[in-house]
Amino acid sequence: MRTFDRRTLLKTGAAGAVLSLLPRSSLAQSPEETETYGLSAFGDLKYPPDFQHFAYVNPAAPKGGTLALQIKQTSGNQNFDTFNTLNIFVLRGDGAAGMGATFDTLMAGSGDEPDALYGLVARTVRVSADKLTYRFILRPEARFHDGSRLTAKDVAFSLNILKEKGHPVYRALLTQMASAEAEADDVLRVRFTPKRSRDLHLVVAALPIFSEPYWQGKDFEASTLETPLGSGPYKVGKFEVGRFIEFERVPDYWAKDLPVNVGQNNFDRIRWEYFRDRTVAFEAFKNGTLNYHEEFTSRIWSTGYDFPAIRDGKVKKEEIGNDAPSSVQGWYFNTRREAFKDPRIREAIGLVFDFEWTNANIMFGLYKRTTSYFENSDMKAAGPPPPEELALLEPFRSRLPASVFGEPPVPPVSDGSGQDRKLLRRADELLREAGCKREGGALKLPNGQPFRIEFLDFQAALQPHTQPFQANLKRLGIDAFSRVVDAAQYQRRMEEFDFDMASRNLSGGSTPGDGLRVVYGSEAAKTPGSQNIAGISDPAVDALIETIANAKSRQDLNTACRALDRVLRSGHYWVPMWYRASDWIAYWDQFSRPEQKPRFASGAPGTWWYDAEKAKRIGRG
Repeated sequence: MRTFDRRTLLKTGAAGAVLSLLPRSSLAQSPEETETYGLSAFGDLKYPPDFQHFAYVNPAAPKGGTLALQIKQTSGNQNFDTFNTLNIFVLRGDGAAGMGATFDTLMAGSGDEPDALYGLVARTVRVSADKLTYRFILRPEARFHDGSRLTAKDVAFSLNILKEKGHPVYRALLTQMASAEAEADDVLRVRFTPKRSRDLHLVVAALPIFSEPYWQGKDFEASTLETPLGSGPYKVGKFEVGRFIEFERVPDYWAKDLPVNVGQNNFDRIRWEYFRDRTVAFEAFKNGTLNYHEEFTSRIWSTGYDFPAIRDGKVKKEEIGNDAPSSVQGWYFNTRREAFKDPRIREAIGLVFDFEWTNANIMFGLYKRTTSYFENSDMKAAGPPPPEELALLEPFRSRLPASVFGEPPVPPVSDGSGQDRKLLRRADELLREAGCKREGGALKLPNGQPFRIEFLDFQAALQPHTQPFQANLKRLGIDAFSRVVDAAQYQRRMEEFDFDMASRNLSGGSTPGDGLRVVYGSEAAKTPGSQNIAGISDPAVDALIETIANAKSRQDLNTACRALDRVLRSGHYWVPMWYRASDWIAYWDQFSRPEQKPRFASGAPGTWWYDAEKAKRIGRG
């Protein structure tokens, strides 16, 4: 499961601005303001004002065909197994896949850059000298699907209602937005508090825009199967709750010819299919019900792609790398539980997961061990902290473990036996140091209660990896077991932090900022529905997140992230799993794609298009 980063928020499309062709705004520019056609964290933009399209798209890509796929990444109230609401921006309900494509944003991102945004609904932005006021100048041609004009009032309404009634993640992200109001139909003024984070303007510019008249008299926080009015490149078509949902391309989409929309949104129809079982979903891909599939299971990737359509060349399989930081996957402790409050206990549990055995025997040796919260990036801590990191850590030395100031902790390398006795002994020593006692074959917590760990999940895919881990915990006297529940119960229990340990896969951003509060911040730790499932509540972490969110350069950002990495790794809040710096994809050979892919993504399937000739050759035309 992925959390909210800007790349997640930018899924709705992209657009650019050509300054020489822009109509004049009804608001005169203040001499204290700077006008720009794009935004980024540190002011750098790859594409010039007059760019015609992104380098990684085919501007002549034809439109047509259907893309049929399964949800593999979630955000907000979505879950993998079902849906019962078309409102994905609140806490209530299980949100439908794909809804983001029905809403436009002020600006949208480039896959070639870590954090740059270019104008979509907003054609330009005017920034005050103190960077506390942003005036977004809107395109007068922006329209909702019913033909009504999209104005600054709609954008102000959207930002304000997300801050007041949106999913807890949105509310947390917008804490430092002081106000959003329309100065004219085409001018939105957003003001930030003096302590605003560095990237808050990027977050605001990437949030969905709703129609204020549509929502008048409706409960924004309620689950609903009424299609909300949008303005994006797709609109909701047919759907059956919990089974599938289709999106139809809007042929007269108002922004289809903007430079950064060129070559994208190429499918006439996008259909998301829901399956409660991964095996059934894979069979649906094999028989052609799905025509695009992203694989996450090493066993299937290594042994499952030997079926007639593969052998006949009708289905293609490939691995595509990218330069984006790897996702952060692991079993997270719920430190709100008394059993996991002592970091020595958490460290002991982590020692007995044998990655080397698991990788060799279950995952075909295809993965690397995750060691950092910023894996596969320049933000990963290594070696003793240099002076610039020490300067950030020293104010908290008295309350931080000594390991923060030395080599950052890394998971042990086992002997590959599956039950390394040396590591089991060390884990036993740590548990005893923490006050645990063994009575007979059972381990008791310091309070005398039996030590039991329930691993919560909503599907059995990780059981082959988890069960050997649990077997080692049982060797220590811990009653470790799995509880696999339905997706709705799982989501509810995670929102209420009603679990002992649970696995989570969080996407890594190239430019971390405000989103870190949602995942590691103290306020999020006590907010139901937040992504801080571990319950991390540490002033040092909060301070470092603020430093990251306000870094003025990439170098400063990397320094602060490395310092945060040291603190989090020394806290032993998780048992890190594994990663790979590539995407595994398979597809029926009825698509074509640009010669160049975006730097920070695979480009699949967003920049692809339906190829009618290929489809005919494999009998699917």
